[in-house]
Amino acid sequence: MATLAAAVARQAATLSRVSTPRTSLRAANLVQRRDHHGPPRVNFWQDPLSPSKWKEEHFVIVSLSGWGLLIFGGYKFFTGGKGKKEEKVAEASH
Repeated sequence: MATLAAAVARQAATLSRVSTPRTSLRAANLVQRRDHHGPPRVNFWQDPLSPSKWKEEHFVIVSLSGWGLLIFGGYKFFTGGKGKKEEKVAEASH
C-alpha cells in the first residue's frame, strides 16, 4: 500500500514537472496580440463621421455620452424644464 502511494506520488511529481512548460507555452499562445490586418484605429476627433474607424474606448465614451444627453434632454423636454423657476414663482407670490 505504501509502495503504491509512493509510486503515485512520484508519477504526480513527474507529471507536474512535465506539464508545467506545456502549460506556460499554452498560456503564452493564448495572449492576445494586435491584428494588423484591419484599418488603423483613430481618435474620434480625428475622423468624427466614421465611427467604424474609432478606437473602441472612444466609441464607448461617445456612445454613452450621446445616450446620456438624449435621456437628459428628453427628461427636460417632457417635464417642461421645470426646476428652480417653480420655487422662485412660489416665493414671489407669497
